Amino acid sequence: MPDENGHIPGWVPVEKNNKQYCWHSSVVNYEFEIALVLKHHPDDPGLLEISAVPLSDLLEQTLELIGTNINGNPYGLGSKKHPLHLLIPHGAFQIRNLPTLKHNDLLSWFEGCKEGKIEGIVWHCNDGCLIKVHRHHLGLCWPIPDTYMNSKPVIINMNLNRYDWAFDSKCLFNHFSKIDNQKFDRLKDVILDI
Repeated sequence: MPDENGHIPGWVPVEKNNKQYCWHSSVVNYEFEIALVLKHHPDDPGLLEISAVPLSDLLEQTLELIGTNINGNPYGLGSKKHPLHLLIPHGAFQIRNLPTLKHNDLLSWFEGCKEGKIEGIVWHCNDGCLIKVHRHHLGLCWPIPDTYMNSKPVIINMNLNRYDWAFDSKCLFNHFSKIDNQKFDRLKDVILDI
């Protein structure tokens, strides 16, 4: 529910032509109603995938924008000259080795577990409550040099042939279509042909 100022805690709707949201708009094509999304590959959970996802598939959920100009770019995406941004649906990355909600267990998990090389974690409790813990809540640093997201290979799935339209040559969708089906060792190794 919006607070007394109209702000909806936890997320902000993005306005298409507002310059404040230019990086959000770089990952959405409003005409074709698609977005650039990072998620697990549907056939290989050890592989990440960057693909164009219909906006209709993203209804009723929130997404995190990551990239060159977002929060200090902890994933090392793109460059100032060639910025690169992606959306990640919240909850897209399930934690397999879940720590207990005890301070020392959380510290050990964030510091010593490969899956713990992330900014934070949200527990979805059976009663509908959400519990969010960031590294900084535990006095741990973020960003860190080797994130969990950069420990997995990533493939580009960007076949735009189904859209009967030439995408703007400067848009991220067009750049990703040039490297369709290419596989990279890590997320930060994705280089666009610009």
